[in-house]
Amino acid sequence: MKIKAQVRDDAPVTEDNMRRAVATRQSRTPQAVSVQFLPSRRSLLIGFVDQSAIALPVAKFPELEALDPAELDRLTIGFGGQALCLEERDLHLSIQGMIAVSDALMGLAASMVAASNGRRVSAAKAQAARMNGRKGGRPRKPSVDPST
Repeated sequence: MKIKAQVRDDAPVTEDNMRRAVATRQSRTPQAVSVQFLPSRRSLLIGFVDQSAIALPVAKFPELEALDPAELDRLTIGFGGQALCLEERDLHLSIQGMIAVSDALMGLAASMVAASNGRRVSAAKAQAARMNGRKGGRPRKPSVDPST
């Protein structure tokens, strides 16, 4: 299948165009909006725009392990909700990269993607199911006589 390239003239940068571009990006990527250090768990709680949150242990990240609790408290969200930042240490950590380090979270994500892909019905599958239905459905397996 070939996809033809689209010719797009450069649109002038206006406030309206910028607002739409920012809204499009925000709707397509998960954005962190808060970070909180949990001293009792020695973890960072990262909150997202949809009110969900994940806790990541500081011990998994050498860059964070070197910080004292006061510095962990001063971490901020930067780069459009994509990174944890501590400017005084010139520290910028990708949140997606931090999540990718967690085998449990990656395994959960993989199983959810697999389940979602398994429910997907393509046009070809739907057509094949209709054709099978017209022929009387899925053929039965031949029964085996247990006495033989």
